[in-house]
Amino acid sequence: MKPSQTSTWRDIHEIPALLAAFSKDAPRRLRGCTIKAADRSVHLVGRGSSDNATLFAKYIWEGYAGVRADFIHPHSVYEARRPLDYRGRVVWAFSQSGRSTDVVAALKKLMGWGARGVAVTNEPDLARNPLARQAGRHILLSRSPELSVAATKTFSLQLWLALWTSRLWCGWPSAAELSATHAALSRYLSKPKDFPPAGRFARAWKCLRRAPVLSLVARGPFYAVAKDAALKFREMAGLHATAHSAASFLHGPVGACGPRDLVLLLSPSRELPEDLAAVRRALRLRGTPHEVLWPAGGKAPLSALLLDVELKLAALDLAASRGLDPDRPKGLKKVTPTI
Repeated sequence: MKPSQTSTWRDIHEIPALLAAFSKDAPRRLRGCTIKAADRSVHLVGRGSSDNATLFAKYIWEGYAGVRADFIHPHSVYEARRPLDYRGRVVWAFSQSGRSTDVVAALKKLMGWGARGVAVTNEPDLARNPLARQAGRHILLSRSPELSVAATKTFSLQLWLALWTSRLWCGWPSAAELSATHAALSRYLSKPKDFPPAGRFARAWKCLRRAPVLSLVARGPFYAVAKDAALKFREMAGLHATAHSAASFLHGPVGACGPRDLVLLLSPSRELPEDLAAVRRALRLRGTPHEVLWPAGGKAPLSALLLDVELKLAALDLAASRGLDPDRPKGLKKVTPTI
């Protein structure tokens, strides 16, 4: 199977059109839904790729919009022995399908304790979307169903939503910055993609095909992309892949890196930030193969969306080279019941 013959490939290449459609209708679509508590805080909950998207939202909203974002772990909520006071709190629940059982259960309990809910999903049919019904406020990312197991276009839309919400809250990013990011992503995906490519990052992708273990290391919003890319390499290609923040990586995980592993350093630009430069120095001392990746265009942190797409294409290509079906990985399901 060639990558271009998969549903995942088609979903990835649909991303620019979906982002454009979201932006065209964003002010109306988000009216009454981009709520926060009186103290300018929100709570975030999600699983899988949606959980990784909440991490991106946290970095964007706290770093740029002045809105505190706290994570909720579903099991700590629906196994709570005593009621928790969530009066006046706002909970944003991310789920591609709206049917993540523990996220739905957690939101129900939190709203019973006084919270207001916002559901972020890619499922327009409310009969099939218990999360949206529970929340009352529903941000529909698109009407384009994502049938493959690995969430690709939904993740990009979730990141786009985080940026748009920041814009509505504080004016950043500007309309021009959003437009430039969309244009850069459109240009990147408009060119034929052959993996491993002959030019950009060719050595990294060739090393990736041989690596038994992959680690992705990043910082800030790019760390959210690293986490989701690692998930995609595991889901689609069956590669043991992990993701770490630059600081956490130096506090132990680097000790497991050897000469047969591969570490990808995700940088906002060609010039490494100091914490990623420290990681590179540590890897050189250990003799661990590593490569620096940066976005094909755009301005950080919005350019994280471009690097995310490139990593997903690499995971898709790796799956195809291994004879795997990236749309329907063995043993995995689109909706995973967790309670």
